[in-house]
Amino acid sequence: MDPRKLLLALRFVGLRTALRAVWSAWERDRAERSIRIPHPVPWQPIRPLERMDLLPDGARFNGPDAELEVRFLASDVLRLTWTPGLLPLPYAVVRETLEETPIAWAPQPDGWVLESSAVRIAVSAHGRLRFQTPAGCVWREEDPPERGGGAWRHRIRLRPEERLYGLGERAAPLNRRGRVYRMWNRDPGGSYGPDADPLYLGIPLWLSLHSDGAYLVFYENPFDAIFDLGATEPDAAWVTFAGGALRYYVFYGPPARAMNRYTELTGRPPLPPRWALGFHQSRWSYMSAEEVRAVARGFQEHELPLQAIHLDIDYMDGYRVFTVDRRRFPDLPELIRELEGQGIRTVVILDPGVKIDPDHPVYREGWRQGAFCRLPDGRIYRGLVWPGWCAFPDFTDPQVRRWWGSHYRSFVEMDVAGFWHDMNEPTTFTAWGEPTFPRTVRHALEGRGGDHREAHNLYGLLMNQAAWEALRELRPDRRPFLLTRSGWAGVQRYAWNWTGDTESTWAMLRRTLSVVLGLGLSGIPYTGPDIGGFSGAPSAELFIRWFQAAAFMPFFRSHAAKGTPRREPWAFGEPALSIIREFLRLRVRLLPYLYTLAWETAQTGAPLVRPLFWLDEKDPSLWEIEDAFLLGPALLVAPVVEEGARSRKVFLPSGEWYDFWSDQRFAGPGTVEASAPLERIPIFVRAGSILPMAEGGLTLHIYVPSTGGGEGSLYHDDGDGFGPYRMARFRMEREGNRVGLRWVDEGELPWPWETLTLRFHGFSVRRAVVDGREIPVQGDCFTVRPFREVQINGS
Repeated sequence: MDPRKLLLALRFVGLRTALRAVWSAWERDRAERSIRIPHPVPWQPIRPLERMDLLPDGARFNGPDAELEVRFLASDVLRLTWTPGLLPLPYAVVRETLEETPIAWAPQPDGWVLESSAVRIAVSAHGRLRFQTPAGCVWREEDPPERGGGAWRHRIRLRPEERLYGLGERAAPLNRRGRVYRMWNRDPGGSYGPDADPLYLGIPLWLSLHSDGAYLVFYENPFDAIFDLGATEPDAAWVTFAGGALRYYVFYGPPARAMNRYTELTGRPPLPPRWALGFHQSRWSYMSAEEVRAVARGFQEHELPLQAIHLDIDYMDGYRVFTVDRRRFPDLPELIRELEGQGIRTVVILDPGVKIDPDHPVYREGWRQGAFCRLPDGRIYRGLVWPGWCAFPDFTDPQVRRWWGSHYRSFVEMDVAGFWHDMNEPTTFTAWGEPTFPRTVRHALEGRGGDHREAHNLYGLLMNQAAWEALRELRPDRRPFLLTRSGWAGVQRYAWNWTGDTESTWAMLRRTLSVVLGLGLSGIPYTGPDIGGFSGAPSAELFIRWFQAAAFMPFFRSHAAKGTPRREPWAFGEPALSIIREFLRLRVRLLPYLYTLAWETAQTGAPLVRPLFWLDEKDPSLWEIEDAFLLGPALLVAPVVEEGARSRKVFLPSGEWYDFWSDQRFAGPGTVEASAPLERIPIFVRAGSILPMAEGGLTLHIYVPSTGGGEGSLYHDDGDGFGPYRMARFRMEREGNRVGLRWVDEGELPWPWETLTLRFHGFSVRRAVVDGREIPVQGDCFTVRPFREVQINGS
């Protein structure tokens, strides 16, 4: 073990727990000795397929030792399943099919061809698969799969120019090619830096870009897996699963369409409560109600917007889950009411470990109801975490999920606004080896039965499902807010994510951009880092630069480890405090835009934070850019990730771009040297954008292109619940010295603003006619009532 990590672990858990961790590791190893480890079995290719049986939406191909089922779930979505092997339980997917798809087939000299209107797949008798366009252009090619005991692996040919993205949470470059990744959710221990692997939330999915197109592939198999993306063979990817059937889905098309289809299959991210898009303040830990009040008071006194405070594990009684320490927090409901009066929500942390304590009601109930995971001999499995020795709910049992969810009631009655799920990889403290359950631990798996080899990666997903379903019942008129460290494919249906315990270094700030972008490309749109890094003492400059980057990410929270210097904004003095204040206020101004992006994400699955190639996946010059990102369709954000830098190079994609701060216009594609004084980072607005901002009510910032048009939208509702909404869509067209702006509405919610301001960028307004009536204008902005059409003359 890295000596630095050992010292960090000792600081976090203490000597007594560290000594117990030795016993914990010994118990885990003893439990795993009962697994019969078979002698290594050489990998064998499948024997030739001999027969094809047509299905309504595909075909089944049979051979003496393997079967392949190909189904078209839509014209551009295929599901392929190689068996034998245990079929996955449908935890990740919400739909069996996406749309009825006519298909055709034909025999070939060496196999068969199936075809929809969008995709052709050629299946050779030997098991080689070629994915093609209807015109015959090959965009994915697989060699025959191989079996080794109960394991499957297959080889995917890669083109020289091909880039691969995704795989969930990875501290790797944005392009994942050239490395080996393990698909096994794991706490890296204390903190992590660039290139650590695996991390907390793996998603067996990648997005491919190459010269002949784009596709996304998702492997529906929760077993331990290795993704070798061109490390061993530069021109091939090897995907290996330790168990289960080899089932995967292939989505053909550009990133936006592929992500739309993927989240159609695995579930859309729901619209969050609006407050969740604001700033969250946290620390391990605020140790008392008075300390929480002091923090809230500090934000008020320094005029810093704050939407939520998070309570870490020390609010609990001896770290017992679903309890409150009445000495430190004598009246938590009253504290929550006080904070609500200041516009601040309360979020509390929950861990899955239940302290083995006969006096703890949650443990007694769980023991009586058989809710805890057990070893093969029937004993309750125990693992070491913060409270000491703990039992763990088996979230693969629907009755246990309901039982666990029932315990959220007491916090709901206190009006706790959100729940933060930690340690749910699941993690236990061990002195060596895997920091999790023995592989022999038994799980219900919806009554089918199985062990931790299959259930491990599913654990966090199902803990979040339990909470989400309970909160929808307990508080049916409000949207749940859940934050999770771990999960699997489909977790976007239930929870947000944060990037875990990062180091406080410049290198990790830079790599955080790739982590967040990669999660978005893996179907996890709501994520963000602990600002400043979790473990360490960031300088004022590092904290400022991290804060500026995070201000444009979906989850916006400051958090730090126990024993680190304070991270409240005023702790850094000036000029940091004033700079942070301005970015907090900018975040508030951007909330109408962010909330609209959140609504679009709920409709399409598109991430809020996007790589630059989202604009044009066919442009290779955008494929490797990982030090800048798009926030929705309008903004390009270029964080400063180098110490001492006061300018940086920014590549602007094709089109016109405005400097957000100065309104200077640039033409892309090309690189510009952008000014980046400590109080700012480069931000650019795409010409043609209509950017809604909260400024004196509502202001539409209209970035006029030299020619052509643009559009924007604004979603609005009550900020929570499931009531009526209003969607305003704006369309702009420029013809010479004239700009036309049209507004189309949908929804039943009354328009909430009596007037709004139109502010034009890159266009001098001389005359404005609103719905046929000329109005006075001064400068480049004017105020109007709701309208259908505005015609502007100017230059």
